[in-house]
Amino acid sequence: MNRIELVVSDVDGTLLTRDKTLTDRAKAAVYQLHQRGIGFTITSSRPTIGMHFLVAPLAISLPIGPFNGSSIVDPQMKPIEQHLLPASATQSSLDLFAQYGIDIWLFTNEQWLTRNGHGEYVPHEKRAIKADPTVIDDFTPYVTRACKVVGSSSDPDLLIRCEQIMQETLGGQATAARSQSYYLDVTPPGHDKGTFVQAIARRLGIATNAVATIGDMQNDLAMFDVSGFSIAMGNATDEVKKHADRITASNDEEGFAMAMEMILEENSKR
Repeated sequence: MNRIELVVSDVDGTLLTRDKTLTDRAKAAVYQLHQRGIGFTITSSRPTIGMHFLVAPLAISLPIGPFNGSSIVDPQMKPIEQHLLPASATQSSLDLFAQYGIDIWLFTNEQWLTRNGHGEYVPHEKRAIKADPTVIDDFTPYVTRACKVVGSSSDPDLLIRCEQIMQETLGGQATAARSQSYYLDVTPPGHDKGTFVQAIARRLGIATNAVATIGDMQNDLAMFDVSGFSIAMGNATDEVKKHADRITASNDEEGFAMAMEMILEENSKR
């Protein structure tokens, strides 16, 4: 492992526990990163409105990457870069999710929109992002304003099949990847957690081989691929673990904090 100058972390399944708690040990570990001059920020499939509550407790001063890094916002959640889905890709994803009977959410920079306010994962998402959805009858007025489209389902095998079909259908029009076993995200093309890592490294004037990344799902592989050191959570899928340089404990076993403590210890030897 090279000397680490920046850590970029996923949020759900990584930084937060299963019940969406930020532990004291995790906060203390990030504080130590700051004390040692190591930059820290987060990127997530979460919408912009679902990330602000982490800024103060983690003293984040660097830009943040919502929507799988396809947008970049400052710590006050003001857009620095914002990329939207092409309208044709948005419509295709809406049609495909509907064809498979998968619950659909559309996110703009400011809103979470759904036609089904009683969807199976709506209560879960409300707790997670600390925001309520706007229930609408028709997605059509928002097709040109989508930052992300999400399909949610309690059938993980269905989402795996749909992910492959979505990728084939959209081609280069958009990125389709599961952020949880129950969420399939469609986000703007050419931008992902990997491009976010590269953008922050450029902003800080550091090489990407001095960046450590940590995550648990397929959408985290893009940042694993461009960083110098990657860490998979113990609760990660086998595919994610296979691509990581190191594996830590699960998010319910202080795996994030352990990983940060390991980075601090390794840096102290260099």
